[in-house]
Amino acid sequence: MTRVITVTSGKGGVGKTTTTANLGTALARLGQRVVIIDTDIGLRNLDVVMGLQNRIVYDVVDLVEGRCRLRQALIRDRTLENLYLLPAAQSRDKTAVSPADMMRVIQQLHGDCDIVLIDSPAGIESGFRNAVAPAEAFILVTTPDVSSVQDVDRVLGILEAEGRGETRLVINRIRPELVRRSEMMSPDEILDRLNVSLLGLVPDNEGVLISNSKGMPIAHDARSLPGRAYHNMARRLLGEDVAFIPLLARRKSLWERIGLGKRSKD
Repeated sequence: MTRVITVTSGKGGVGKTTTTANLGTALARLGQRVVIIDTDIGLRNLDVVMGLQNRIVYDVVDLVEGRCRLRQALIRDRTLENLYLLPAAQSRDKTAVSPADMMRVIQQLHGDCDIVLIDSPAGIESGFRNAVAPAEAFILVTTPDVSSVQDVDRVLGILEAEGRGETRLVINRIRPELVRRSEMMSPDEILDRLNVSLLGLVPDNEGVLISNSKGMPIAHDARSLPGRAYHNMARRLLGEDVAFIPLLARRKSLWERIGLGKRSKD
């Protein structure tokens, strides 16, 4: 049975595309057959994050308009044989694809892969509707700021009002030092406000930006803290009970780190 999951938020710039690429990579590394679909028509960049921009011949609009077959439009990842991208069109607008078109695309994929991840564009208009139409579950991505959380809350309200499937949350770009100083919303505050299940916490890390610019998702490196975070999310999606990385644990003092305990006041 193929699972269809849409990654969305309502707000641009919170890391939806990075989350989609890295979750897809992590799931593929765990043995899943994964297809990632970019629905941000006219503003695609998932292909760049995955390093596949030079391999695009056909896109999702070509597919729905009958200029190619599904297998011609799918691009295999450079390193993982069980990971594919269906890119968005660069020179068309979001009205080129309808929710019914997306349903037909997903029907073609059923049975040929384990998981389909759909990367939703920003906003809650036609592109959003295309992305959520065929999905049975949703991953909401937010950063720890009030405006981002408000936008996610709005999307959550839409999905709940329509009686859609399971929804889980990824909190991206957490900076523990700012949370400890109460200069950034904590995960607990965000979860209390949204009342949604947590899928994962991703620290703010320059390695993610570097990996995106190189077209090699950081989930390829499960030793890095963000890479571990994405792999843990993938394992949770597959039903495993995985502990969360303690990003907000108290930092040890110098004296504790060198084994002398608390410094004497004498």
